[in-house]
Amino acid sequence: MEQTLDIQTPTEKIYKDRAIWVGTFLGGPLAAGYLIAENFKAFNDTDKAKKTWIYAIIATIVVFGGVFLIPDNVKIPNQIIPLIYTAIAYYLVQHFQGQNISTHINSGGQLHSWWRTIAVGVIGLAITIIPIFGFALLTDSATNAETDTKTYGIMKHEIAFDKNNISETEVNKIAEGLTKTTFFDEAVTKYVYAKKVNNDFEISISCDKSVTSNAEALQPFVQLRTELQTLFPDNKIVFNLVVDNLDNIVKRLE
Repeated sequence: MEQTLDIQTPTEKIYKDRAIWVGTFLGGPLAAGYLIAENFKAFNDTDKAKKTWIYAIIATIVVFGGVFLIPDNVKIPNQIIPLIYTAIAYYLVQHFQGQNISTHINSGGQLHSWWRTIAVGVIGLAITIIPIFGFALLTDSATNAETDTKTYGIMKHEIAFDKNNISETEVNKIAEGLTKTTFFDEAVTKYVYAKKVNNDFEISISCDKSVTSNAEALQPFVQLRTELQTLFPDNKIVFNLVVDNLDNIVKRLE
């Protein structure tokens, strides 16, 4: 008599290990937590599914909270951190679910589509990024809480400054000097940031990065600083030429 081997086909869908790799890389630890937890549910292990969520939330806080603690002078390639937590997630999947995933597939069990995996990754990324942007915005607002601005002339040229660092009277004198040297003209509105370092006046001016390699592009700023310096015999004038933000100083003239 021929014996028929009864193999029960799983009814639940799962995420393959490679899909979890992709979803984690796209969406971070939260996406990994969801994908791995859903697999545990399919394997009827709800206790591990709950623990997975807890670990995923903690990992998200540690990873993205740690990013804010990295000093600005430490340069880390953008891909390094995602590759690290993705590799860790992939190892955990292999260790805790590898055998169950293989058994599921060999038994004819179905897999979730790649589109669903990518969607989970994108949603995980959105859920993670929105609070981070909110925190960054609040931090930036708090940083600029002491920053004042004054405008000058019909073009409303603007000088931003920290009122706890430099007085309004000194800012007005800088504006008067920039007007006399025709930097504050009646053609284009200019924006600068002024601060006082000891007895020096440092003025940050936005410019194109070409000033670092093009002497002709740099010359107007050199001449402007020289002319402005003659109006401030008791204070050294320093120009910080910046690109995109005040911290990105591409050229310093003094």
